[in-house]
Amino acid sequence: MRIACPHCGPRDIQEFAYQGDSSPQRPDGLAGTEGAMFDYVYLRDNPRGLHEEFWYHAAGCNTWLVVRRDTLTHAIDSVMMPANARSPRAAT
Repeated sequence: MRIACPHCGPRDIQEFAYQGDSSPQRPDGLAGTEGAMFDYVYLRDNPRGLHEEFWYHAAGCNTWLVVRRDTLTHAIDSVMMPANARSPRAAT
């Protein structure tokens, strides 16, 4: 698998570190309950199809990326900077 880093160009997957699903929203500071924080940290969906994930270019430019990848085929649909990624809260 190759990821097209916006700064370094297409690179082998071994240069990156997978950091998980990009859609969960951290509970608000003091307003977040212990149960809400537990759900945020431990309860994750296992989606089928297109999915947005955080990847870190550890052996390159040290940039965080949002990679939209098909979990069935591992085909990468798009790579974007987190600031340009679609906000999960805005999608409905």
